[in-house]
Amino acid sequence: MEVVARYRTGQENSTKRPLPRKSHTILRGVIGEALGFKEPDRSDELARIQALGGRVICLNGARVEGILAMSRAIGDKYLKPYVTAEPETTILRRDPRDEFLIIASDGLWDVLTNELACEITSRCLQQGSPPPAIDLNSGPHPEEERGHALHPTSALAAALLTRLALGRKSLDNISVIVVDLKRS
Repeated sequence: MEVVARYRTGQENSTKRPLPRKSHTILRGVIGEALGFKEPDRSDELARIQALGGRVICLNGARVEGILAMSRAIGDKYLKPYVTAEPETTILRRDPRDEFLIIASDGLWDVLTNELACEITSRCLQQGSPPPAIDLNSGPHPEEERGHALHPTSALAAALLTRLALGRKSLDNISVIVVDLKRS
């Protein structure tokens, strides 16, 4: 997982603007800004992989050695040194209006839009409950499973996003962390 996007809304009654690219982390606050996703066919990543003797092959999208659709990942030892675990980082200045972070693997983003993820998270954090049409009765609650390390509303939002991705038949692993930036 990596911080690759910011998603922000304008003033309270403004329209939400989804990001134009796939992303793993969303920061909700006041403006929209997309940062690059670590795709193996991005020019700088392609050059790095090729300089190490690796190849990017197009098989259902660009893939390192025809296998992995990302160029930076934890694990996938058989693709080292072409796939690196070294993160590419960007430092972003926080705005007091930033509301929350959604940090998630592509198992979530493959089946959910940024806008829907933000809407669900916002409702959970503001109201302490999910949108009314979603049933959370199946499965254990995250605070029961792992203690109280997260605030219950953050854990609820992360659990709901995970269950929604599973319900939409995500074919990838799903990891979700929600950080409430307004909670003191």
